[in-house]
Amino acid sequence: MSKSIFYHAGCSVCISAEHDIIALVGKDNVEIVNIGEDKSRINEAELAGVKSVPALLTPSKNVLHLNFGASMADVKG
Repeated sequence: MSKSIFYHAGCSVCISAEHDIIALVGKDNVEIVNIGEDKSRINEAELAGVKSVPALLTPSKNVLHLNFGASMADVKG
């Protein structure tokens, strides 16, 4: 994995964090995944260790949980 992946659920906290992440690492260095819209990526996020969103999965596979917005259980509905 060469890029970070930023998982979020589309809420205002997540969108704000998305803008900050892009400003910090650059748009070409991060894949943005809105799991609120693309629920097919929830399992992938959970397998990577994401417990809540917004969260950033680094290229070294560390999960950085940011500003607690929603648990994965909340996202699944």
